[in-house]
Amino acid sequence: MRFATKAIHVGQDPDPSTGSTIPPIHLTTTFTQESPGKHKGYEYSRSNNPTRKNLELCMAALEGGEAAAMFASGLAATNAVFASLLKPAEKLVAFSDLYGGTYRLLERVFRPWGLDVEYVDDNRPQAFAERIDGRAKMVWIETPTNPLLRLVDIAALAKLTRERGVLLAVDNTFATPALQTPIPLGADVVVHSTTKYLGGHSDVVGGAVVVRDGRIMEPIRFYQNAAGGVPSPFDCYLTHRGIKTLALRMKRHCENAKRVAEWAVEQKVFEKVTYPGLPTHPDQAIVGRQMCGAGGIVTCVLRGGLEGVRRFMESTRLFACAESLGGVESLVNHPAIMTHASMPRQVRERIGVVDGLIRLSVGLEDAEDLIDDLETAAKKAGL
Repeated sequence: MRFATKAIHVGQDPDPSTGSTIPPIHLTTTFTQESPGKHKGYEYSRSNNPTRKNLELCMAALEGGEAAAMFASGLAATNAVFASLLKPAEKLVAFSDLYGGTYRLLERVFRPWGLDVEYVDDNRPQAFAERIDGRAKMVWIETPTNPLLRLVDIAALAKLTRERGVLLAVDNTFATPALQTPIPLGADVVVHSTTKYLGGHSDVVGGAVVVRDGRIMEPIRFYQNAAGGVPSPFDCYLTHRGIKTLALRMKRHCENAKRVAEWAVEQKVFEKVTYPGLPTHPDQAIVGRQMCGAGGIVTCVLRGGLEGVRRFMESTRLFACAESLGGVESLVNHPAIMTHASMPRQVRERIGVVDGLIRLSVGLEDAEDLIDDLETAAKKAGL
C-alpha cells in the first residue's frame, strides 16, 4: 500500500463483533480475565490498549519501521528514547539547532543525570562524525529544524553512524512521514510530537517513537509501561483520525507556505525569509534528495527589533499568536520568548534565534487571505 492508503486503512480493521467500520474507542482501564494470567492480550490500559495498539500499527507502517510506541506528548516520547537507550556517562551528539523543550530536557534533566551532551553547529555529516568517540551512543537531529529550518542529509549521516555503531535518532515532526521517512534513509529511531501535523487539528497532545529494528523497541516499550507516560484511548483515537487526512493536509500546507514565503521575500519588512522550498535556501539540495515537499513552516526576521515583532504579532488576525504548530489554522510564534525561552540568550542567538525571528505555521486557509493578514499586520505595526 502507498502512503495515503496506509494512513486510512492500517490499524482500522472493522470491529469483528459488530462490523463497525470505525473501531470503537476502548475507554476501559482494565480487562476481565478468564483466569489469573489468562486473557486476550490486554490486562491494564497503561500496559496496552486496543485503540493505542491500532495507532501504533499505523505509525510504524507510515514511517517504514518495525514497531511504534505512543506517548502522552512529544517530550514524553523524547524522554523515553533518552532514558531507555542511554546511560549515565555515555554521550549524545546533537545538532545545536533544536526545539527549546528538547534542549531543556537535555540540559536540566539528563545532563545532571550524568549524560554528556555535545552540540554540533555544522549540519554537515562529517561534523557529527568528528564528535563521535567511544562514549557516544546516539546522534540526535531534527530535519528540518525548529525554528531555523536547517536540514541534515539523513542518508549520509546514517552511513557514518552505522559505521561507528552509534544510533541515529531523527525528530521528524516538521516533515511528517508524508514528506520524509528517515528509517528507509538509514535512521534507527524516529520521534514525533503527534500534537502537530499528525493530529493536525490543535485538539490533542501526543508523541510517538518508531524504530527500524524491533529489538530497539524492547527497552522503550518497557519504559513506556514502567514510567506510564501513555496517551488516553480517546487521545489515540483523535490522533488516528487526524492521520487519515495527513496526505491531503500536508499538500495544502506546502502549497500555502510556499505562497507565503514567495510573497515575504519581496517585502521590505522582512530582513530574512527562510523556507526549504525557496531557491535561496542553503540546504535546498538536501530537500530534493530526501523530501517530497518543503513543509508548512516559514521563518522570518522582522525589521524593527523586539518591539516591532510585538506590534506585528498583536496585529495579526488569521495568524493566531500561539505556541505549537501544524494545525489547520495558521499560527505565529516568537521562538525567543515562547518555544525557545529555556535556551540562554547567548546560546539561542549563536544558532540564529534572534529577537526579530518569528515562526509562521501556515495553515489551510486561503493563501491570499493569509498574505492579506500579514500585510495588514505589518502596516498596523508601522513596519
